[in-house]
Formats: sequence, structure tokens, C-alpha cells
Amino acid sequence: MGFHGPHHDHGQCTGELIARAEAMCAARKTRLTPQRRDVLARIAETHSVVGAYDIIERMASGGERPAPITVYRALDFLLENGLIHKIESRSAYVACSHDHGGTQAAILICDGCDSVAELDAPDAFRNLLAAARIQGFVPRRAVVEVVGRCGACKV
Repeated sequence: MGFHGPHHDHGQCTGELIARAEAMCAARKTRLTPQRRDVLARIAETHSVVGAYDIIERMASGGERPAPITVYRALDFLLENGLIHKIESRSAYVACSHDHGGTQAAILICDGCDSVAELDAPDAFRNLLAAARIQGFVPRRAVVEVVGRCGACKV
């Protein structure tokens, strides 16, 4: 999914993500606990990257401060289930904007406004992983982050 314009409805976007998370949890017979739901909602509030301690601060503004370990456990669950992406270069997270159907997505990071978008690139990942295997390397996962300027910032 691309970068979002100024008229993007974050509330609708967040609602769709929560609904997708609930459906996925029901199908997998796992639980979207209130803690996991809250962490997911706090990440989805923006399309910019957010660190774990930023998430804790956002959650604390609405009530009790959660323990870091509980937030990290929720993050692990959300990552494992494809609901968020970890931005490795920034040790931060962003909500997954759509279901990739089990495929990976490249992450586009604007270094002007810090917004993040996903790029479905199955052929690029397939080629990258095949080239790694030719070198005798056994990949477990691939992370592709592309840093540049979004359409609004490139001017």
C-alpha cells in the first residue's frame, strides 16, 4: 500500500486493521487480548514508525502504564501474526496496512516526514532469496527497507 494523503481516515484504517486482527485470531484460534488490541491500536494511530517505549507512553496517557515486558510480548504476537512490521533500521514498528497473503513486503520509509508504506514485491524477494541460496546461504527471513522521499516530501 502506498503513502497516505492528507485526507486519509486513520480511524477507518485502524478499525479495518483491528477487524482483520480479530478475524485472523478467530481463524487461528488465538486471542486478541485487550493488551494486544491496545498495542495494535496505538501503533495504527499513525503511519509513522513508533518505538516500544513510545507505545508504552501512548498507553499510559489513557490510564495505567503497562510493564515493558507485556508490551514486548504483545509486539511479538502481532509480528508473528503479520499484523505489524518491525522497522529493523529504527528498532520501531508500523501497522501492516493490508493482508499480504503470507508473502513479505518491502518497507518504504520517507526520511522527510517519517511515514512508512508497504510495497508488495514477491518477485524481488523470490530473486533475492534464490540468489542467497545459490551462495549456499540458508535464509530464515528477509527484510527490505528502502529509505527515500515520499511524493509529498520530494518537492
